[in-house]
Amino acid sequence: MDDREFDLEPALREVPERDAGSERDAEPRDSGRRGFLKAAGIAALGTAVAVPFARFFPEGLQPVGLAHAQGADMDAYAFKDQLTLLNDRPINAETAAHLLDDRVTPANRLFIRNNGNVPEHALEGDASGWTLTVDGEVDTPLELTLDDLKSNFETVTRQLVLECGGNGRAFFVPGASGNQWTTGAVGCPEWTGVRMRDVLNAAGVKPSAVYTGHYGNDPHLSGDPDKVPISRGVPIEKALEEDALIAWAMNGEDLPPIHGFPLRTVVPGYPGSASQKWLTRIWVRDQVHDGPKMGGYSYRLPAYPVAPGTEVPEDDMVVMTTMPVKSLITSPATGTQLGGRIVEVRGHAWADGDVASVHVSHDFGQTWQEAELEKPVNRYAWQHFTARIPLPQAGYYEIWARATDTQGRTQPVTTPGWNPRGYGNNMVHRIAVLAS
Repeated sequence: MDDREFDLEPALREVPERDAGSERDAEPRDSGRRGFLKAAGIAALGTAVAVPFARFFPEGLQPVGLAHAQGADMDAYAFKDQLTLLNDRPINAETAAHLLDDRVTPANRLFIRNNGNVPEHALEGDASGWTLTVDGEVDTPLELTLDDLKSNFETVTRQLVLECGGNGRAFFVPGASGNQWTTGAVGCPEWTGVRMRDVLNAAGVKPSAVYTGHYGNDPHLSGDPDKVPISRGVPIEKALEEDALIAWAMNGEDLPPIHGFPLRTVVPGYPGSASQKWLTRIWVRDQVHDGPKMGGYSYRLPAYPVAPGTEVPEDDMVVMTTMPVKSLITSPATGTQLGGRIVEVRGHAWADGDVASVHVSHDFGQTWQEAELEKPVNRYAWQHFTARIPLPQAGYYEIWARATDTQGRTQPVTTPGWNPRGYGNNMVHRIAVLAS
């Protein structure tokens, strides 16, 4: 009998009800009928036609019948393959684990985390007139075109993991506010561009430099041109690492509009929010950057361990930096009915550095079997693992995967370090299978 899916999910997916809101700012109401439809969602549709079961409509989505209100961004999203749309204003979507089985993540299966709208020039694929400004704590401020970057600096290609800081948020108990990512806000494409450090060094980084501040030209949801949806940065030491890139291509092609055309930063090992899309400026600061989504609870963790559900004062929150060690089972898909009692497991593991080992379990963590683990193709690329697990009898099993990095840090069986926004969840990945 061939492997097939059965209609049973592991206990991991049995998460309690929680706040279904997103991290995005509250959506101001635009003027005019189009703006009203954007803001009012299902309620606006309900004024025109009866909407049975409207009370069950998921918060954060717009009715398909109002898709024109977000038409341009949804057009940019259309090339994606089987992603789960969590929010459509702005667009946020994740990828099922089994769809991330490729060694190099294809663009049509890379998750989306946006804070504003996609710029018009990106939607049109037009980079004419675009420039990158590098200023602040530098000796020689620069204004560079895309051609300048390609001509004046060494071009490099790196396969680098990009992961949302909130990946795994859905499993925190009590629930944390924000997009309810499960496991699919991660990917590892190939990125082509220049080293950020080469550009910064060309500008002459002053000894007073402490942090970078990154800016893109994605429009704020309100439509106010003076508002910035997000502007984050990284410590200057991180920006000067060899693997931090300013990229114009993904998997050998121009960046897709929804992923930052014509230019973005890619800062591996840090939350994906540090990798600014539609990049127009790098501001070298003499202090920790204080742009939108750098303060409050955004991408910040308590400075000390807290009990689940604790109200943590903002003054006790610190900026989230390195991402934790993690693994993902990409084959078989959860819910697979096996054609026997052998399960061939395949997946990826990654860390802020190298992964030393991956272990898998079929008996709820009572015993662990070491998987075969490949070396990364370059630093900050995910590492592929395989394992062949014999199952003792027919029945339901959960296959768990646990990665350990070279510093001895490993994945916990349950959610670690509860925090108000549900960042940094690196609990073991679990899938369900039925053996016959």
